[in-house]
Amino acid sequence: MKGSTLAMNKNKVVLASFCILASAVIFSACKDKQSTGLEYARNMYDPIAYNPDQPNKNFKNGQTAQTPPAHTAPVGFDKYDYPNTKEGYEAAGAALVNPVPATEKNLISGKHYFTVFCAPCHGEKGDGQGHLVKIEKVSGIPSYHGDATSSRGGNMKDLSAGKIYHTIMYGLNNMGSHASQLSPEERWKVVMYVQQLQKIQ
Repeated sequence: MKGSTLAMNKNKVVLASFCILASAVIFSACKDKQSTGLEYARNMYDPIAYNPDQPNKNFKNGQTAQTPPAHTAPVGFDKYDYPNTKEGYEAAGAALVNPVPATEKNLISGKHYFTVFCAPCHGEKGDGQGHLVKIEKVSGIPSYHGDATSSRGGNMKDLSAGKIYHTIMYGLNNMGSHASQLSPEERWKVVMYVQQLQKIQ
């Protein structure tokens, strides 16, 4: 009997201690509503580097974001020297050659990008009959083959790689620029696939 009473008293002490500890944790958590609570390994999520818009005492002008030095380009950046003009279009058409090797893998990749970005308007076969043309009644989408003519002159089936690339880069008429959606290499793969579609009779 005495042993069972002692065990009951021990259980009550443990339960009371747990309740007091739990209450202390709850009250300390609710004390400051702005507090994020206990922080563990703060250096794991505090950035060491400065934010671009943060003041920086390491530079004379006190800014973190600095203007890049003259005649430099970001890593992986390809400069495009042809302006968005008729003259730039013609110059690109005459000078640019597709640097991407004409392999089956690149052609399949070009077909994929064409299907995602171009086919909704130009159609899967490049016939200008994409689902936006059929459903939304978007007009003026040229076909890449047959006797369709470009709004800049000449037949669509005769467009050079440079002219197609320039159009993807800047867009034309209702077509917007795809420079932000496709990297230069991806654009050239699309050009490669479009030139396959130009051969369809």
